[in-house]
Amino acid sequence: MPFILSELGTVIPIATVTVQTRLDGYLTQVLFTEGQEMRKNDLLAVIDPRPYEALLKQYEGQLAADIAQLDEARMDDARYQKLLRRDAVDAQTAQDQHYKVQQLIGTVKSDQGLVDTYRLDIEYCHIRAPVSGRVGIRAVDRGNYVTAAQSGGLAILTQMKPISVIFTVPQDRLGLVWKRLRQVRELPVEAWDSADGEKLATGKVSSLDSEVDTSTGTVRLRAIFDNLDEDLFPNQFVNAHLLVDTEQNVLLTAASAIQTGPDGSFVYVVQSDSTVKAVPVKTGITQGNTVVVMSGVKDGDRVVISGVDRLHDGARISIPADNTSAVP
Repeated sequence: MPFILSELGTVIPIATVTVQTRLDGYLTQVLFTEGQEMRKNDLLAVIDPRPYEALLKQYEGQLAADIAQLDEARMDDARYQKLLRRDAVDAQTAQDQHYKVQQLIGTVKSDQGLVDTYRLDIEYCHIRAPVSGRVGIRAVDRGNYVTAAQSGGLAILTQMKPISVIFTVPQDRLGLVWKRLRQVRELPVEAWDSADGEKLATGKVSSLDSEVDTSTGTVRLRAIFDNLDEDLFPNQFVNAHLLVDTEQNVLLTAASAIQTGPDGSFVYVVQSDSTVKAVPVKTGITQGNTVVVMSGVKDGDRVVISGVDRLHDGARISIPADNTSAVP
């Protein structure tokens, strides 16, 4: 018998990114349409790069000038060192020249850092998709002045394929789920619509949360779905049907047959003389109206499943030929 847990879940994208600009400037191009599927690194928008290109040229010129000064200082330093070995120049003068070389090395490194920064800024003027996914409603139009990390960004990019469903299971079922996950690594799960009338997708669960939520007594699981047809939509409510295990060669009976007494669970077994006998049983998992009976009865025994509130041990019953109240 399959043991399936049915729980309410929410469709959660694996990645949802608010596309931001890292620079301030005028938005000169918007290269996406709302709802368009984008691939990672696709160009989404362009900020006017001309101010940053002008600054890059300025610092490239400054870098070239400082490199030339450094080359000259190194030549002078080499000459002073030769003269110093011949005692033809003051030691302090030679040392000062050596320090000048070190200062210019630092200046060139600073210039190179500025050049690299503005090259990076020019790259940042071209805003690219950080992940593959669908673009939402555009938040800013072309021609607007945008600033770094402005509220709302340019648009929201949501990964649709694959996508996940987050749902919870009660902590008293956690042992079964966790044990089965350790055995098979993955458990199959189906996503059904909110009315539980139509199956939307089939996926798998391979991980669960690291702790039980003490406020609800549940633990969260994440199921991954390929979502190739995009039947699952972000923030959609779905019913998750998790197949925990399938038990083979077990005895089943109707849940209504199981009664509870001072000594635990029991069933009324129909005897050959049409009387009933209360027989203690040990039950397993319950799925809908069906219960697994682990011990107490054997295959072929008939048990009473209706009218049990009027019975007692040894009571006589009548079973019409077309009545299914007593079933094996």
